[in-house]
Amino acid sequence: MDTGAIASRHAEAFAAASDRHRRPSRAEAEAAVRTLIEWAGDNPDREGLSGTPERVARAYEEFFAGYDEDPVALLSTTFEETAAYDEIIVLRDIRIESYCEHHLVPILGKAHIGYLPAGRVVGISKLARVVEAFAKRMQIQEALTSQIADAIQETLKPQGVGVYIEAAHQCMTTRGIRKPGVSMVTSRMLGSFRDDPTTRREFLTMIASSRNAPYES
Repeated sequence: MDTGAIASRHAEAFAAASDRHRRPSRAEAEAAVRTLIEWAGDNPDREGLSGTPERVARAYEEFFAGYDEDPVALLSTTFEETAAYDEIIVLRDIRIESYCEHHLVPILGKAHIGYLPAGRVVGISKLARVVEAFAKRMQIQEALTSQIADAIQETLKPQGVGVYIEAAHQCMTTRGIRKPGVSMVTSRMLGSFRDDPTTRREFLTMIASSRNAPYES
């Protein structure tokens, strides 16, 4: 299945859900955590857990802060004084901390982004922030990869974009089949990164030295 279609459906589903459902209050969120603690078999009123609903609600604000970010706006400030720079720009080893939308457990790994500018560039911190904006949502890795690449391509309009993500999914390592040490790799190549084998190979070579570096899983 085309990953662009996955990303599109993911965005549409989120927009539709936002239209249908109001955002619960903090009190309602904390009450839901209390219910889960009780369902798990513990007492939410005991000393060690009495503050947990509040802490979990605060943590969710951090875990899912991407819903309040606009990736397109993050990429809107660009620079055209590049001294005619026309080679690939790569940002490697961007840490990914996301959450599996099926089980709400962590996805941990690294993203690498490359693009071939067409007259303008963006600050490198903005690329990392775009990764954060999409990662800090309930995700599947395939959609995350496409969303990052598509946002850069559609906003910067470079000659091409490449996004490569390698991550460990705790829905697989800590439950279910329980296979630690397994990582998932996804990539999305657009423009010259898809059409020109030399450009694609150069990008993959530039990130190769860090692809096997360890990350927390």
